[in-house]
Amino acid sequence: MFDRLAEIERRFDELERLVVDPAVIADRRAFATLSRERAQLEETVRIFRERRRLDAELSEHRALLGDGDPELRELARAEIPALEARLAETDERLKMLLLPRDPNDERNTVLEIRAGTGGEEAGLFSANLFRMYSRYAERKGWRVETLSASPTGLGGLKEVIALVHGHGAYSRLKYEGGVHRVQRVPATEAQGRIHTSAVTVAVLPEAEDVEVDLPDKELRIDVFRSSGPGGQSVNTTDSAVRLTHIPTGIVISCQDEKSQHKNRAKGMKILRARLLEKKQEEQRSEIAATRKSMVGSGDRSERIRTYNFPQGRLTDHRINLTIYQLDRLMEGQIDDVVEALITHYQAEVLKAS
Repeated sequence: MFDRLAEIERRFDELERLVVDPAVIADRRAFATLSRERAQLEETVRIFRERRRLDAELSEHRALLGDGDPELRELARAEIPALEARLAETDERLKMLLLPRDPNDERNTVLEIRAGTGGEEAGLFSANLFRMYSRYAERKGWRVETLSASPTGLGGLKEVIALVHGHGAYSRLKYEGGVHRVQRVPATEAQGRIHTSAVTVAVLPEAEDVEVDLPDKELRIDVFRSSGPGGQSVNTTDSAVRLTHIPTGIVISCQDEKSQHKNRAKGMKILRARLLEKKQEEQRSEIAATRKSMVGSGDRSERIRTYNFPQGRLTDHRINLTIYQLDRLMEGQIDDVVEALITHYQAEVLKAS
């Protein structure tokens, strides 16, 4: 393990030199690739250096056990157990960091939330989930940029696509993909009966411009007038944009902004993310972490998680985790769930390796 860590440290030092090299900076693709590699190694190197410091400190304390000063010996003896415990914790952390890493972990995240079965209530819960993730992002110091939204008449969302900007956003959110089931009495229910609805969530790593080539000849761009509520110019000018990627047939429409240029830029971000996902899916066809496997058909029976409001309960069915603090979780305090999922899947990888 330590030979491998030393090799990682040497590579990190090399990357530190490369990312400030003017020749590398001038090459956008190379700079992006090397910067991302450096970011992925940074925590491992930092903890390895901390481990080296702890080991040296522990050796010094053990050497003091043979000192002629009884008081100094006793002081060293008292501090050794704490140092040994910290060293053991550091070694365990390093073992986890040496596991195969998802190369997308440090990326920004495209979050797609869509109402599934359940009609208007599913749309309302889509809005609730988007608010939950937005609050969570705010707590993490991330920024949420809405790329596209289709509101319903009662304040719900038929669909919302957002870009979450923040270091490590994908690593924290990637296990949120799937069917989220809600059980509660809808605002539209006059008889007080509990309804079950479903919402699908897809979590995709953002693609950088240098990773997905989009030649003009592969794009068809149509402009049209925005529909739905808007200001003076939203519904009176051709500001909405529809992008069609001809080779794959992927179609993206954006009409949230008054500016055609801004709608096009947002549409391109969504398109690049979807093309990157498609590219990675083809490269790693054996891995089932694609949007299709995440969301299934949007049917209630395919759920990964249930939000039961009458009981104040959240249950994640993948890891049999149940928490009875649903109000707090819906306010974006979902770290307990996120950490449990990360720990579970890391343990699975460790077991497999």
